Amino acid sequence: MSEAVSLFSLFTSSFLSATLLPGSSEAVLVALLVAGSGPTWLLIFVATMGNSLGGLTNVILGRFFPLREKSRWHGKASAWLERFGPATLLLSWLPVVGDLLCLLAGLLRMSWGPVIFFLCLGKAIRYIVVAAATVQGIAWWH
Repeated sequence: MSEAVSLFSLFTSSFLSATLLPGSSEAVLVALLVAGSGPTWLLIFVATMGNSLGGLTNVILGRFFPLREKSRWHGKASAWLERFGPATLLLSWLPVVGDLLCLLAGLLRMSWGPVIFFLCLGKAIRYIVVAAATVQGIAWWH
């Protein structure tokens, strides 16, 4: 598989993983790292950009389509966002809860600058940890 196809696949998987659609960006990242499909920094960057843009899509949706139904998760996520502000988006990488945090950040009309910063930082840290563990595992195995 060419490097361009690998990067496009990673970006697509990362974007979809940040939405309510199914995706497995960590598995794709690990597979590409093991296959040596590109520089580690580039794979982390592409995964982070795809996942961050997917998360920002959820923020935009929250601004356009506010949640009407109150659920237990909605209440907890709203309380976290109101208490800790945009820094809560460091947890935007979490399955399901992260999607809801992004939607609620949009619903609460949080400022774009801090939202983008914390959302991207949280997602980047996750991919850095996954990549570091993978690279360490590869080095240990050899």
